[in-house]
This record gives sequence, structure tokens and C-alpha cells, in this order.
Amino acid sequence: MTVSRPSLVRRALLAAGLVCTFGLAQAQNATRILVGFPPGGGTDAIARIIGERLQQELGSPVVVDNKPGAGGQLAAQALKASAADGHTLFLSHDHSITILPMVTKNPGYDPAKDFVPVAGFATFVNAFAVSNGTPAQSFKAFVDSVKASGGKSTVGIPAPASVPQFLVQVISKQNGLDLVAAPYRGSAPMMSDMLGNQIPAGVASIPDFIENHKAGKLRVVAVMGSQRQAAMPEVPTFAELGLKGFEDVPYYGLFAPAGTPKAALDRLAQAVQKAIAQPDVRDKLTAMGLTVGFMSGEQLGTREQAYGKVWARIIQDSGFQPQ
Repeated sequence: MTVSRPSLVRRALLAAGLVCTFGLAQAQNATRILVGFPPGGGTDAIARIIGERLQQELGSPVVVDNKPGAGGQLAAQALKASAADGHTLFLSHDHSITILPMVTKNPGYDPAKDFVPVAGFATFVNAFAVSNGTPAQSFKAFVDSVKASGGKSTVGIPAPASVPQFLVQVISKQNGLDLVAAPYRGSAPMMSDMLGNQIPAGVASIPDFIENHKAGKLRVVAVMGSQRQAAMPEVPTFAELGLKGFEDVPYYGLFAPAGTPKAALDRLAQAVQKAIAQPDVRDKLTAMGLTVGFMSGEQLGTREQAYGKVWARIIQDSGFQPQ
């Protein structure tokens, strides 16, 4: 049978229309995970591990959307502005959710009113590391070397007014030093300067440091928390070194805009629980220094409140004024 050219054109257009409609439907069904730090850092890597598995559990595309700047503040503001339809999530740790609202006069969002916890999936600890350009092999040796050179030094931190900054202040005060916390736009650029020996030391999460620590490119010399970390058991805790008050550990979780339907939240939480139960996902996160464990949205919210009370006291004692 001979098919006229107009018929072929109509069929081609119809097929193209179906493809476009399918692509649009896929895009509309995609789940977006906002990340407040640039690609290459620990939080970004975690988001991609979680996102890849969530895509399988949800049966629809999951994309990581990096919005670096202001220590995660821009990504948090983007979450607030997003539709509460269950298709936008914010993967964050304690800094953006708990700390920023306490140290910023106008953060542009109120986690208690604008967000709803979906699920928590891991806890982690911050750590103090020295670059290979620093001869000190231990935390005490670093402190002693700074004292010997006049008491002044610079310590990199991934974001201003963050837990790492307050940790640097406490270390400085308790050891009679003049340490300056140098803020970066995320851990990746800070790590670049540490590896290039541009700064002698830095404070960030274990996921940010662990790969270069194991490769011998820098040395983690102390960790927060009440016990040593399985990923680097040779490294002492700050408590062991006499620095008390940093035993409570932060968390990683997923948050959605307030008003997201409960059915959508439940579906997402179940997908997270299934995702982190997979051995490959758990192994990857554990290798990064995380302690993997599921928290419901309610449990994550309770943990967030308790963590906030601890840090409100530390921030107040430091004399820091919201900016």
C-alpha cells in the first residue's frame, strides 16, 4: 500500500508529539534534591548516592540541584519557594536547618514553619585536619607548633557562622591561641587549598576529609562525638584530648516544603528507608564516615530540636551576635 507524503508527515508529527509528551511527563514527575554546597564536596556526594537509589525506589527520575552559597541558605530559600507537591526535597545536615537560623538575623526561612522533615538517614561528626605542609602529626603537636610560632594561625571552615567556626573558637580559647576561622563556599574549595598547602588546617565533616585522609594527602587529628569513628579508629575524639562539649553529633536528613501532602511524605520516607537498607548504599555511606540509620520525619524533627538547644547554648557562650 502506498502512503501519501502528508500521511507520513502527520504520523511523524504525532510520534514527535508523543515523545515530547512523554518527556514532559517524566520531567514533571522528577524529584529534585536541593543541595546547598557545590559539586565535589561531601554533601553533594551523599546526595548523589541517595538520589541514585531513590530513583529506583520511586520509579521516576531524581536530579541533584546544587545551589551553593551562604552555607546552604540559598538552597533552603529555594525549598521554601518550591511547590509543596512532593517533588522537591532539600538534603541537608544540621547547619542549614538548625544553626543558620540562630546566627542569621534574616535567613529568609523558618524551618519550623516553612519545612517539614521527611526522613533522616545518617549521623556524622566534624573533624579537625592538618595539611601535609604542616609537620604536626597530632592535634597536640599542631597546638604546640602554633604556640611556638607566636600563637596565630588560620583554620579553614566550609561556611561562616557554622559548627566548625565555633569549634575553632573553642579550640583557640582553651589553648590560648589566636586562631582565625577562614570561611569558604563549601568544603570542596577549602579542601583544594588544604591540598595545595595554602592553609595549614581545616574543620569539616568526616565525609569531606576521609578520602584524602586515607590517601595520605592530609591528616585528620581529632573528631567530635563521644567515641572514635569506625572509618578512622586511630583518630582520638576531642573529649579524649580534653576538649569537652562536642559529644552531640549532627545528622543528615531530607526536608520538604511545608504543606506537602502526608501521602507524599510517607511515600518518600518509605523510599529513603528502603534505599539506605540496600547494602551498596549503606556501604558507600559508611565508607564516607557516616553512621547510617533511618529516622522517621517525626524522629528527625525531635532530634533537630534537641540539637538546637545544645548549640544555642554554645553559640550564646561564644558571644556570637546574629548577623
